[in-house]
Amino acid sequence: MANTSARGGAVRGFEHPVAFWAGTAACSIGVLLHLPMYYSARHMGYQMSGMSPDAPMVTGMTLILAGLPLVLYGLLPRRSGELARTAARVRVRPLDDAPLRAQHVILLMVMAVAVTIDVMKPATLSFITPGVAKEYHLLPANKHSHTTVAWLPLFGIGGTVLGSWLWGSLGDRIGRRASIMFAGILFVSTSICGTMPSFGWNLVMCLLMGIGAGGMLPVAFTLLSETMPKRHRGWTMMLVGGEVAAAYVLVSSLSAWLTPHYSWRIMWLIGLPTGLLLIALNRWIPESPRYLITRGRVEEAEAVMARYGAVVSTVPAPEAGPGLAADTAPADPAPTGPGLEADPASHRGSVIDFVRRPMLGTSIAIALLGLGVGLVTYGFQQWVPTNIQRLGYSAVASDYVVRNAALIGLPLTILAAWMYGVLGSRRTIIAFCVLTAATLIGFVVAGDSLAHNRLLLSVLLVVPLSGTSSLAAVAVGYAAEVYPTRVRTRGAGLAAGMTKLGGVLILAVVVARATVPSIAQTAVIGAVPLAAAILAFWWIGAETKGRSLEAIAGEELVGEPV
Repeated sequence: MANTSARGGAVRGFEHPVAFWAGTAACSIGVLLHLPMYYSARHMGYQMSGMSPDAPMVTGMTLILAGLPLVLYGLLPRRSGELARTAARVRVRPLDDAPLRAQHVILLMVMAVAVTIDVMKPATLSFITPGVAKEYHLLPANKHSHTTVAWLPLFGIGGTVLGSWLWGSLGDRIGRRASIMFAGILFVSTSICGTMPSFGWNLVMCLLMGIGAGGMLPVAFTLLSETMPKRHRGWTMMLVGGEVAAAYVLVSSLSAWLTPHYSWRIMWLIGLPTGLLLIALNRWIPESPRYLITRGRVEEAEAVMARYGAVVSTVPAPEAGPGLAADTAPADPAPTGPGLEADPASHRGSVIDFVRRPMLGTSIAIALLGLGVGLVTYGFQQWVPTNIQRLGYSAVASDYVVRNAALIGLPLTILAAWMYGVLGSRRTIIAFCVLTAATLIGFVVAGDSLAHNRLLLSVLLVVPLSGTSSLAAVAVGYAAEVYPTRVRTRGAGLAAGMTKLGGVLILAVVVARATVPSIAQTAVIGAVPLAAAILAFWWIGAETKGRSLEAIAGEELVGEPV
């Protein structure tokens, strides 16, 4: 199942296609077998609390448990030792200087769909929380309960933190494309969260859902950063990252339309068709040429580069014995420097790189930004529907208030993309941090008066919903540019994980206190780390506009793999 480029190089589909598709089928059928029990509860408003799993559901769980290892086996790349012996030096500079082609636009659209599907998962937590609390009689719906519904988002967002870091490592080891495909299968499999009868099983499935959802954003941004021409790299990543806001609009609309008829559970079950859509788009998702070169898969890298308009040039690698280091090889007759891919043998990279020079300063700035985004997203956004209902709005009305604010804020996505591409990454980050922090202070000043001013409430919600979503995209996109190829996905995973870690911290506080903080309280909590991020990027942040990935990361680049 391989595609072939004009240069005759093979571009692999799946390493073991039979295993991959068999596992995909098993997981999909396993999810479908959960639906009869859900449908049987229609006369009770689809409330399944206290029901016992039936035979089809147990069979479905078994199929999913068998299917996931098959899918992973189907995606695992073969060892590249044989290829490495005949590898050539491949220039990646032409990939940075290539014109924007139809293939780039298609990749952009597919990644936008992938990010939207991904972000829908954690965004859904905000809208199902009130329904979950009512069905399972939890706080705050039941004031006499000793268990808070905040455990659900805590498990879900905790899973996204683990997923961001796990997928970051996975993307650097098995490839960007393979990681995206496996995340898609997890989206399909964990949609059964909508049929779990007990709250405990909801927590387990929500954790697994978070692990799957946490890794898509960093891997997608890494693939875009390593494939797009450098003059288009920034704004295209921000445009895709803006789908975070679009996902919020989509989820709030679906919640208002579907949950009154099919309960909160339907919001998890739509993970089946959306996950399968992502798998269906796999033919338009290439592997990163930079990643392929670091794994010795030079012919495939050439084929991908040719598809994306890069004029591939190679220089035969010199004959060398096993003990000859890369830097002792004869000089490349063509100019070297930024634009060639790094020798992975010199340094395979590890998470320790992030806490020592030269990456330490950058990592601190990104961590502060991510922490602030996380505290706003899961401290402020997470409880927006609940807090709006506290102000006297109905559940449906609160969904529409949130949706309208997110719709109004969609132009902020375009503004962020324009600023990132024209003004540069550093200025964009500082400007959006200032705007978001200032708006949060507006909530503190307005307080409970927002109960009587729906227009002001909607306007103030614009930046924390859409602006913060753009900031999350900026954080991950920036990380996907500043770190070296050997740890780039892990770096993007660090940024994505920090945007979720803030959520874990605030949700842990909610669980410990067994009470949901007010809008004003969550606004203050989110504004403080954003102020710290402003200072960090002002003093430490590196500018990425118009520079190659290799120049930003300071790599000495030759494409001579182990």
